Order: sequence, then C-alpha cells, then structure tokens
Amino acid sequence: MSLQNASIKVAHFIIGGFDTVRKPIVIGAVILVTYLLALFANMANIMFIISDKRLHKPMYLLICNLAVVDILYTSSSSPTMIGVLLAGVNTISYVECLIQMCIFHLGAGMESFVLAVMGFDRLIAIIYPFHYRSYLTNTRTLVLTYFLWIVGWCFVSFIPATVVPLPHCTSRLKYAFCDYAAVIRTTCVDPEMYFNFAATIAFIILFSTFILICLSYCGIFCFVKLSSRNEKRKMWSTVVSHLICVIIHYCPAFIHMVLTRFGVVLTLEERQGLLIGAVISPCLVNPFVYCLSTKEIKNKIFKIFRKREERLIGSENPLPGLKVQGSNPLVYW
Repeated sequence: MSLQNASIKVAHFIIGGFDTVRKPIVIGAVILVTYLLALFANMANIMFIISDKRLHKPMYLLICNLAVVDILYTSSSSPTMIGVLLAGVNTISYVECLIQMCIFHLGAGMESFVLAVMGFDRLIAIIYPFHYRSYLTNTRTLVLTYFLWIVGWCFVSFIPATVVPLPHCTSRLKYAFCDYAAVIRTTCVDPEMYFNFAATIAFIILFSTFILICLSYCGIFCFVKLSSRNEKRKMWSTVVSHLICVIIHYCPAFIHMVLTRFGVVLTLEERQGLLIGAVISPCLVNPFVYCLSTKEIKNKIFKIFRKREERLIGSENPLPGLKVQGSNPLVYW
C-alpha cells in the first residue's frame, strides 16, 4: 500500500501526551498557577518600563523584549496543556496546531537570541561604562530587536514548509502539545531525516547564541581580574541575574534538543517533563529575577506598595494631625 493510500485527511489532532498521567488535576493546577504568575510578572515588568520614561534605556528595553518573548513562549503551549488536564479538551484543529507549533519554536529561538544580546549588553556596560550610552543607544537597541525577530521568523519558516506537504497516517499526538517532533510523528514518512534537520537548526541557534554568551562572560571575567574588590562586587551584581536566566534556559534545552541526538535515551515522560520545564521555568523565573535584582524596577515596586500602605493608613485614620497607633513611626497625618 502506498503512502498516499495509507494517509488520512487530518482536520483535528488528538493530544495524547497526558493519557498516562495519574493526577491530571494536580498537574493542571500547577501549570495554571505557574502560567498566571508568569503572565502577571512579565506584564508587570512591561508596564513598569513603558510607564516610566527614566527606564527607557537599552538595558530595560531588552528586559521588556525578554518579557514579551516569555509571554509568547509560555502562551504558545500552557493554555493547551491546561485545557487538556483541567477541562478534558484534548483536541486541536490542524491550523491551530500549526500556529501553535510555529509560535512555540519562535519563542524558544527568540529566548536564546535575546539572552545573547543581553550578555553583549552587560559586556559593553562593564568594560566601557563611560561610552555605554554612545555605543548602545535606544535606536540601535530597537533596530537590533526588530532584526532578531526577523531572523527568528526566518528560522521558524522551515516548520510549515516541511510539515504541510507531508501525508498523515494518524491524528494522535504523543506529546503534550503541538511541537515539530509531535506533528512529524503523525506523518507517514520516516521521521529521522526531519528530526536531524530540526536538530541542526536547534544546534545552530543554541550553540551560536551560547558561544556569544560565553565570549561575553570571558571578556567580563578578564576585565574583572583587573578591577578592585568593590568594583568586582558591583559587576557581579549586574551579571548574576543574566547568568541565572541563561542556566535555566539552556540546561533543559541542551538535554532535550541536543544530547538526545547523541545517544542519551529518555522515556516519553522524561521528554515531556523536560519540555514542559523548558517552557514554563524561564518564563516564570526571568521576570522575578530582574524585578529583584534591578534596582530601578525594585524601587518602583516598593514605591507602589508604599503608596498603597499610606492610602490604607489614611483610610483608617481620617482625622488629620493624629498618629496611628502601631503604624510606621515616620508617617504622620
């Protein structure tokens, strides 16, 4: 029987990645809470940066772009997983699956690109602090950001170009949502060639951006050796947040997308766990890391809570000139 005769016309895919999960409601609730926290934290970062003109600087524009990427990345798959686990909606249309697949891989690629540019930004800020604003202006940062999005879309364009012409022999996805590997496994062709092609693209993106980040840190380390102890402390405080984000993004990505191509055998559950962790963890950790480590954003958050506390104290003590018992001793009304 030929492939054309064995193939079927797929209008919907059935998501079967969670069929063997013992406690779907618990896992779905965890993903839901994590997704909502990631959305709230990233949107808060974007609003803080957009609303404050003092934060319209290259570093904060890059943080804002990272927040946009994180929202896109986690939103590409989390709602589907939540729907399967909590609502039992385990079908997705063919077109929606292709869109989800493209957005998911675009988010993964853009995460690497943005972290590489942010590493280069820290290198310039530390080695050339007095020329930083002249080297990396807001206009150049925005042009570089647009260029990265164009490059990201160019890399992702191979996904629909290779998937759409293929005949499908099944409509059941083995994974938790639509990604390239899951959809290719539903086709009637030998997936090995397509997996190797996708692994090559992933290898180029991951290792090229990772090498750029490593070169940036090598330059920073060489410069730090020549600096005083006080300067070293200040430099590490600006680098540690970026280093945390790099580790969280690249570790599961290397294990899942690269090492498995070199003989590391993972079960279906382990693959799905790594894939879900690779999507959710960076999108949740990144905004909190930059909120807590960036002085301007942290001060803005504290200022908002301080104003809220003052309003609450004022509502409890409407009489002017009176001091509220047990309140902040520096606040008088």
